[in-house]
Amino acid sequence: MKIVTFNIRYDCGKDGENNFESRKDIILRTIRREMPEVICFQEVLTHMAAWLKESLPEYYVVGCPREQNLVGEGLYIAYRHDKLDLFRLENFWLSPTPEIPASRYEEQSKCPRVCTEVILQELSSCKCFRVINVHLDHISSLARVLGAQQILSKLEKETFLPDIPAIVLGDLNATPEAPEIQLFKNAPKLRCLTEGIGNTFHGYGLAQPLEIDYIFAHPDIRCENVEKWTDTDGPVYISDHYPVCAEISLPE
Repeated sequence: MKIVTFNIRYDCGKDGENNFESRKDIILRTIRREMPEVICFQEVLTHMAAWLKESLPEYYVVGCPREQNLVGEGLYIAYRHDKLDLFRLENFWLSPTPEIPASRYEEQSKCPRVCTEVILQELSSCKCFRVINVHLDHISSLARVLGAQQILSKLEKETFLPDIPAIVLGDLNATPEAPEIQLFKNAPKLRCLTEGIGNTFHGYGLAQPLEIDYIFAHPDIRCENVEKWTDTDGPVYISDHYPVCAEISLPE
């Protein structure tokens, strides 16, 4: 199956020819060409989530906005309902009180950070696996470290199907040598599938390119291929990040 991390870039109305409305066609065209089983979206506003649900009938789209009133920017996971079943959905905040919407670490920026976690079952094999969609803080390295530690601790303490393989992916807002990334790389039940993928953030070709989008998976998950979606339509990019796609097989 194919699993993708995709920072879709929130609809801020300030991106000129790369505004969200201009990118809709290339987003849908690329997804329909690749038809991944799972897409983990970051920076999805409420109206963008509605558009994804309407425009991708082959997928169920689940997730949660990060603000206290549960509107605005959030994380969403799209999964193909002809290939996968949803067994569990959980949304939690990166904070000392993860069950409280919009809670955050004191060291964090003003932006709350929510995670969306699902347990999916591959219909063809009946195998289950866990997916955690992550978008770490964009300002504070310490907040990112705390968030990474929280996610890894949650995985270690999991009591519901604790032995199924996990995949953690998303925009981690840190380059490979950063301590928060090293925490994921050194976790015994994860390995980095995107090692050496190169720059993933490019800011529509206007910003300093950075490698900040990752896919980590259980060591027993076999990875056949990893690639960036670098699609453009003339001057229009698919996003200000390259989506990253891993083609994987679940362990026997």
